[in-house]
Amino acid sequence: MANATITPYLLYEDLGAALDWLARAFGCREILRHAGPDGKPVHAEMELDEGARILMGHPGPQYRNPKHLGHRTFNLYVRVEDVDKLFERAVRAGAEVVEQPADQAYGERRCGVDDPEGHRWYFAHPLTAGR
Repeated sequence: MANATITPYLLYEDLGAALDWLARAFGCREILRHAGPDGKPVHAEMELDEGARILMGHPGPQYRNPKHLGHRTFNLYVRVEDVDKLFERAVRAGAEVVEQPADQAYGERRCGVDDPEGHRWYFAHPLTAGR
């Protein structure tokens, strides 16, 4: 497969609140929203940057987010243009800081935050001579 794309599908207990928060914290743009019979969103799609999409859903009352479970099974690692700028925006929106922006030995500047439901997001950009 020459042009494979991996797109995360995140589950949220309160998908509507997650859509609003991801827009404020990371600058994601909503592309698609489907509501269930009660009018609340059950499936959505957002874009962080052109082609960088995130699918999201609310699978029903049996689902528990990482914050309620007390553990996580994955982390998101997103390469962006400016880690420090995104980090400041996320903190202003109430992200829980996991890792302050810092240069890594493998050649990237990285930060980490948890969203309100406990999904862990790492953001990074390559270190260059100009930064």
